[in-house]
Amino acid sequence: MQYGRLMLDVAGLALTAPERDILGHPQVGGLILFARNYQCRAQLLDLIAAIREQNDSIVIAVDQEGGRVQRFRDEFVALPPMQALHLSYQQNPQSALQQATELGWLMASEITGMDIDISFAPVLDLHWSHSDIIGTRSFGSSAEQVIALTKNFIIGMGQAGMRSTGKHFPGHGWVSADSHLQIATDERSLQQIRAADLKPFAALIEAGLDAVMPAHVIYPQVDPNPAGFSSFWLQQILREELKFDGVIFSDDLNMHGASLATAGAGENYADRAAAALSAGCDTVLVCNNPRGAQQVLEYLDKVQLQKSDRLVKMRKTPVAIDAERFYRAREIAGQLI
Repeated sequence: MQYGRLMLDVAGLALTAPERDILGHPQVGGLILFARNYQCRAQLLDLIAAIREQNDSIVIAVDQEGGRVQRFRDEFVALPPMQALHLSYQQNPQSALQQATELGWLMASEITGMDIDISFAPVLDLHWSHSDIIGTRSFGSSAEQVIALTKNFIIGMGQAGMRSTGKHFPGHGWVSADSHLQIATDERSLQQIRAADLKPFAALIEAGLDAVMPAHVIYPQVDPNPAGFSSFWLQQILREELKFDGVIFSDDLNMHGASLATAGAGENYADRAAAALSAGCDTVLVCNNPRGAQQVLEYLDKVQLQKSDRLVKMRKTPVAIDAERFYRAREIAGQLI
């Protein structure tokens, strides 16, 4: 099955008439939910049913990492930041690996149980103590530790029927700037990045990582474009060198870090989408900007870009909920907060 190239969002707790119309556009392949779309479980189930009524094959996503990045809170288990697993690993590595599996399963089982396909997880960025935007979201400062913990976290996700997305390729942890709000630049050499930040991506790809989300970070010693708009990073390194054949999601094209994607692009989201797709992204995200999403759809209609056959891999696999395991995993989450 082939999927449209745009992942967009909706404004509130229920669909508006224009949103119903746009969800049926053939180039809409995905939808991402935010905290503003959630009031309670019953409301969320109604919203998702309405979305699937308009587009029954759409991939529905959310950021439900844990800690401060948890979009659904009331009536969901409070998940610890992944830094908690780093701290646990320092005390007892084997116990921490088991905890990672259970947290991955817990997060994924709650999300897939709501008929949502994916949470964009796990974060593979190393914690260099430079970046507040990554910070406690990281599984650790050691590549080897991040690899071990995230492998187990992904195992747990898979046991709940959820596909994995590693972010933010090739590593966002070094820069202090928040790419949501600023132009983020990492001045290190390719050799330095290979020696550390790239290692978790390489190892997890070898282990079967399903998707990758590149960083809106510029690595000027390597390429003048942000990674998500760089054919060097996405084609030469990710596809050719690391042999990755999964989905490449752009990060949100509405982020300030995407504003330098093309010279003079400004508010023209068609140009941003064209740059990301040309560099190698399979699916582009446009969030919190309905006009920008419409510009991208108009561009895709104009150029008649072929749909992607990769996004279908991100649909969830239905798995029965294990109630006993849920209670055990919830207890682990509580102990780590």
